[in-house]
Amino acid sequence: MPKAKTHKGIKKRVKVTARGKVKFHKHNKGHLQSGKSGNRKRRLRGTTTITGPYADKMVTLLGRNAR
Repeated sequence: MPKAKTHKGIKKRVKVTARGKVKFHKHNKGHLQSGKSGNRKRRLRGTTTITGPYADKMVTLLGRNAR
C-alpha cells in the first residue's frame, strides 16, 4: 500500500495543537478593510480552533506526523 501524502494546502494554513485541536487564522482580513466595521475587524483578529469531526478530517489530511 502506498504512503499517504500530506495535503500541502492544509499544511500551510493550519497547525495541530498538542490536544488535537486545529488552530488557524481567520479569513476575510486580507484587503478591503474600509468597508468592514470595527467590530467585525476585531472579531477577525488572531486565531481560533476547530474541534470535532472536521478537525479529525484535517488531521487525517495532514498525515501521521501532524502532532
